[in-house]
Amino acid sequence: MSDHTGSDILVIGGGVIGLMTARELAATGAAVTLVEMGDTGQQASWAGGGILSPLYPWRFAGAVTALATWSQRVYPALCTELFESTGIDPEYNTSGLMILDPEEHAEARAWASAEHQSLTTLNPTQIRETEPGLQTGVRTALWLEDIGQVRNPRLTKALRVAIEPKVSIREHEEVLELRVKDGVVQGVRTRAGDIAAQRVVVCTGAWTAELLGKLGRKPDIHPVRGQMILFYAKPGQIRHLTLYRERYVIPRRDGRVLIGSTLEDAGFEKRTTAEAKEELYRIATELFPLLKRTPIEDHWAGLRPGSPSGIPYIGPYPGAEGLYVNAGHFRNGLVTGPASARLLADLLLGRDPILPASAYALDAARG
Repeated sequence: MSDHTGSDILVIGGGVIGLMTARELAATGAAVTLVEMGDTGQQASWAGGGILSPLYPWRFAGAVTALATWSQRVYPALCTELFESTGIDPEYNTSGLMILDPEEHAEARAWASAEHQSLTTLNPTQIRETEPGLQTGVRTALWLEDIGQVRNPRLTKALRVAIEPKVSIREHEEVLELRVKDGVVQGVRTRAGDIAAQRVVVCTGAWTAELLGKLGRKPDIHPVRGQMILFYAKPGQIRHLTLYRERYVIPRRDGRVLIGSTLEDAGFEKRTTAEAKEELYRIATELFPLLKRTPIEDHWAGLRPGSPSGIPYIGPYPGAEGLYVNAGHFRNGLVTGPASARLLADLLLGRDPILPASAYALDAARG
C-alpha cells in the first residue's frame, strides 16, 4: 500500500459491511486497501438469509430502523448497478414478508403507521391465496408486501468484483494488531507484515471485540451462532418470505428454499449440529408439508456479531485518531449495510451524515 497520499484508508474485514464500506470510500477517489483473514464474503455475510428487513421490525430501536429504512430505499438501484457493472445478479426480489405470529399485532400496526410502512392483516382465505403451500392454524397473519430479499452470496461476490478495479484487496491475511502511536493510528500488523495507513476502519463482525480489546476499550460484540438448512425445491412452490416463532422460510428465484435460523451462544465454534438440523427440518415441514418430498441440499452455520439491542457501532474509536469502527450489526448486516457504509464514510470524510450519528457511537448507551 502506498504512503504517498493523505487519503490512504485501510478497511479490515471483507464481509458485506467491509465490502460496502470500501466501495463507499473508494468512490471518493481515496486510495483504499481491504484486508481479510479468509476469502471475502465467506463469514456471516455468506451464511445469512438475505431478508431486507429486521425480523419483527417493530421490536427494534429507532437507530436500527433508521439504517434499515435508508438501505431499503437504495437496494433496488444498488443491485441493478452491481448486476450491470459485474454481470453477477444479486437477485433482488420484492417477495413480501408474511408474519404468522398472532401476538403483537397492535405493536406492529403502530410501528407501520409511524414508519409509513405497508402492513395489512390477512384472514385464513387470504393466507391460502397468498401462500397456497402453507399449512398453519393461524387465523390472521401480518403481510408486509414491500419487503425484499437478496441472494447474499451473490451480493458479496458482486460487491467484490465491483470494487476490484478501485480497491487493493488482500485476502488470507489476518490482522494481528492495530498499530497506534501517541494516540494516532499508524496502520496494522498482519501475519505477512505491517500495512501503513492514515485511517483504519474495523469491519470485522464477530471478531471486532477481540481486535479492539488490545487497545483497552472494546465494543460489546460477541459471536452468536446461527444454523440454516437448504432445500432443493422447485421454483414457485413457495412464493414469499414467511416468519413464525423466530424461524423464517426464504424462497430463492431458482426454487431453493432456506430455513433459519438458530440463535446459539457457542463462542467461535462454527460447527453444525444434528439437533439444529432436526429442529429446522421439523419447523419447515410443519409449515410447508411439500418440503417433506424435497431433498435437503445443505446445512451450515455462521457467526453473527451480537450487540446490545442489535445497534451497530459506527464511528470513530475514542482515543485513537484515524481509527474507526463499523461492526456489531447482529442479524441485520445485510439490511443495514448500505446505510452503515455511507454513514461511516460521511463521518470519516467529514461530510454531513445521512443520519444522526450519536446513537451508533462507541460510548453511546445501548439498551
